[in-house]
Amino acid sequence: MVNTRLLMVFSAVLMGIVGISLSFLPQELAEVIFNQSEGWAVLVLQILGAQYVAFGMINWMAKDNLIGGIYSKPVAMGNFLHFAISSLALVKAAAVQHTGYWIVTAIYVILACIFGYVFFTHPTKNASKS
Repeated sequence: MVNTRLLMVFSAVLMGIVGISLSFLPQELAEVIFNQSEGWAVLVLQILGAQYVAFGMINWMAKDNLIGGIYSKPVAMGNFLHFAISSLALVKAAAVQHTGYWIVTAIYVILACIFGYVFFTHPTKNASKS
């Protein structure tokens, strides 16, 4: 059984931290990631930060709902697709980059597996409220 409340809280906090970082430190992060601190990279990071904050807020607001099966299906599917598709991109990047990618990749792969399990199985009331 997966405690979906803890899963939703963890993913909401994770996405909130990433989103706030991208929103308020775009120049600094663009310098680290793209070796440029102005132009398109800053704009892309700010837009991505807004997406992460919004997705984190959705997860936070849905944390008390029964997640999985037919319940809150859009929330479960959105999280599963986000983490699964991002995991594929991160595995590809981690294969050619330094080891720092592997930590983020591991977190994303684990969350993709858990959200996949939640999405494709029938939930129980005890799993979300414990």
